[in-house]
Amino acid sequence: MTPARRRPSGSPSRTRFPSLRRAAAAVAATVSASLLLSGCVFSMPAPNDGSSNGSTSVSTPDPSIAAAAPAGLESFYSQKVTWTSCEQGFQCANFKVPVDYAKPDGGTISIAAIRLQSQGTKKGSLLVNPGGPGASGYDFVRDAAKTHFTSKLRSSFDLVGFDPRGVKRSAPVTCLSDSERDASREQVYRLDTDQGIAADLADNKAIIAKCVEKSGPALAHIDTESSAKDMDILRAALNDAKLNYLGFSYGTSLGSTYASEFPDNVGKLVLDGAVDPALNNEDLTAGQAEAFEKELHTYVADCQAHSGCPMSGSADDGVQQIRNLIADVEQTPKRAKDGRLVNGSTFVSGLFTPLYSNESWPVLTQALDAAFKGDVSLMLRIADLGADREPNGTYSSNTAFAFNAINCLDYPMVTDTAGMRAEEARLKQVSPTFGYYFAYGGVNCKDWPYKPVHTPAPVKYSGKAPIVVVGTTGDPATPVAWAGSLRKQLGNASLVTWHGEGHTAYGRSNQCVSDAVDNYFVDGKVPSDGTMC
Repeated sequence: MTPARRRPSGSPSRTRFPSLRRAAAAVAATVSASLLLSGCVFSMPAPNDGSSNGSTSVSTPDPSIAAAAPAGLESFYSQKVTWTSCEQGFQCANFKVPVDYAKPDGGTISIAAIRLQSQGTKKGSLLVNPGGPGASGYDFVRDAAKTHFTSKLRSSFDLVGFDPRGVKRSAPVTCLSDSERDASREQVYRLDTDQGIAADLADNKAIIAKCVEKSGPALAHIDTESSAKDMDILRAALNDAKLNYLGFSYGTSLGSTYASEFPDNVGKLVLDGAVDPALNNEDLTAGQAEAFEKELHTYVADCQAHSGCPMSGSADDGVQQIRNLIADVEQTPKRAKDGRLVNGSTFVSGLFTPLYSNESWPVLTQALDAAFKGDVSLMLRIADLGADREPNGTYSSNTAFAFNAINCLDYPMVTDTAGMRAEEARLKQVSPTFGYYFAYGGVNCKDWPYKPVHTPAPVKYSGKAPIVVVGTTGDPATPVAWAGSLRKQLGNASLVTWHGEGHTAYGRSNQCVSDAVDNYFVDGKVPSDGTMC
């Protein structure tokens, strides 16, 4: 989950940013020849040379699976899906879903999926989602399937990733060119003034108009509930009677929504880095801002325990020095070595991105050390990683735009000036460092042409299959309390807690967590509720 942003760029302002899992990994690459995905080493994707571990195959749903389709969706549940060799060692496919589930006979969109086939005795498919909203599950499986997931899991399941509707390859939300995104990120808005809010709203309204023009009618239906329904069609296309699913961060929202919508179709679900479905946008924002503030203090204390830390005195003293640095950049934006402008929002984006993974803390120390000496280039590079901007100036994803589109449909937001001012005051109280940068998220949705289709409420699950929820005590993006809350709402669920730092646990924590998740999926052994790792 990534902080909500006031501008689709890479600067923070609320929660749920999938690509930050990968960005935190890439941050570590600045000081290591290896890339890390939330602390787990993985190889960069190989070029698409057409090689594969399997030839083209056609998946036809079993008649009993197709017969259980919801009324009006029979053709989608019975569709044949062709899997062809794509990335090295993988198979790829596209499947059709309705643009609007209320009108299934209307238009359709294509959802892109990728899978790494099991090399052992296959128990079924395991669908995974890395978070977001707006992250590419396709990229996640392609880039990290062979390393983020244990050999035990890979040998028992086909690992399947997909780009949810609105994301990258699946009816992507499209708004700005790469150069326009760069220019947007350099804009400075004094949101504590009425003139600043007016200017931001005007620019945002122009961006929204481009989103509507370039994205088409699907833009009105890029919501989590629709994506959960897409997942059930994918389950049928994979010929699985039940859905096995591992969702991280925002992926837990997708998973809990699925469990509520299709309780009888749940096989085994693990929800890691839980989002609390009962919380509204403003409470989610406050909880995350407070957690990031806590994690910053933890980072500074750790930094000061090692030589070469640029912050002096106590941990509180060190945090204040960082706040002073942010204030300086906010007051007088700096030029990086490549000539690009680094404003306060971009600088803070570079600051909070490494907090997603404690393996990236050494890079943050280097970036802060350079920034205290006047060079913000490394902080800009980290912010670029969070925004999926490549060194050549291109952007590798549409995460920022999909993020806004999904959130505006999923959450009613405070959009009036007085309400946003009150939220800013609340956020500054719980997070003096980041509060301002988490505020004013309502600007993104004030002029969004489509009304929210969901109201936050406790999730209801009536299924017989137990679900596993995983939380991390030092998670800055999805505070550990949210995991406990989700577990209680689900009822038929077990909670596993990892005592560690950073966002999510599986694939970057310890053997205890890996065993709990693997044994659940592979052997059907549900971990004891309250398991501590």
